[in-house]
Amino acid sequence: MKKTRVWIDKAPGEAILLMTAIIWGIGLVAQRQAMESMQPFAFIALRFFLGCLVLLPALVLRGMRAKADDESTEKQKFSFRERVLPGIVCGLFMFAGTSSQQLGIMTTSASKAGFLTSLYLVLVPVIGLLFGKKANSWVWIGVALAMVGVYFLSVDLQMTIERGDIYLLIGALFWAMQILALDHYSSKTDTLELAFGQFLVVAVLGLVVSLSVESGGMSFDAAAWGPLLFSGIVSVAIGFTFQVVGQSKVDPALASLIMSLEAVFALFGGMLLLNERLTNREWWGCLLMLAAVVLVQVKGQQIKKDLTETQVT
Repeated sequence: MKKTRVWIDKAPGEAILLMTAIIWGIGLVAQRQAMESMQPFAFIALRFFLGCLVLLPALVLRGMRAKADDESTEKQKFSFRERVLPGIVCGLFMFAGTSSQQLGIMTTSASKAGFLTSLYLVLVPVIGLLFGKKANSWVWIGVALAMVGVYFLSVDLQMTIERGDIYLLIGALFWAMQILALDHYSSKTDTLELAFGQFLVVAVLGLVVSLSVESGGMSFDAAAWGPLLFSGIVSVAIGFTFQVVGQSKVDPALASLIMSLEAVFALFGGMLLLNERLTNREWWGCLLMLAAVVLVQVKGQQIKKDLTETQVT
């Protein structure tokens, strides 16, 4: 299948992933606010259905253009393994990760949720070793610096283990698996189709669980509209699509480090939207995490071969 080359295909993967971290960090504030008016799985279903609706027009247009381009050529055989399976696999990991995060955030602040979720930055290179991924010493130094940064950011928060904390730690494991699954599939399939596929899987599973175990169905208060629209349109449709595109250009170890800056931007979102303030220790944590990303980008082996060279324009 031919791929249409657009501006996002030309943008640096690191810049795209940084935008992803900003969107997700602010999105954690919206997720926390939504839990005051909605059930968690109803929220998951609706936000990911919104994400699908936003991507659907672009997906249809791309399909029409591809059909027009291929009118004079032999039709390619539809492949379940290449067109459908990647979305299912990534969607299952995404559903597990976002469900754990949403359940955890019900009893935890948005800032703490960002810190605990960011632990996937350690799990990605560790799990990657089991699948033949290699990380040089600079990557591990960067991971160590980032973990010290997470410690500095978290040390002033209440560190007792609650049910929500356990959910978030479990979610970090699934987010690490989702990142590695995207790394495996994003260079082998159309990124827009992959994003839409995983959104649809999460939305359908969220709807099934919501109708099965939650009371009140899909109803919610008017106050939830703002957080829901932001989470569905910005966090899901834009943020997760950026993740797919960005990861197709960047090594998963560096990708996890950049996206872990979500914790920093969750703090900034709390400052701007919830009037929270950073302590000196938290500022040091932010600086250490930024230093970790810069170190790995400059010294680590992080950039994949530019895929645009092999794409058919």
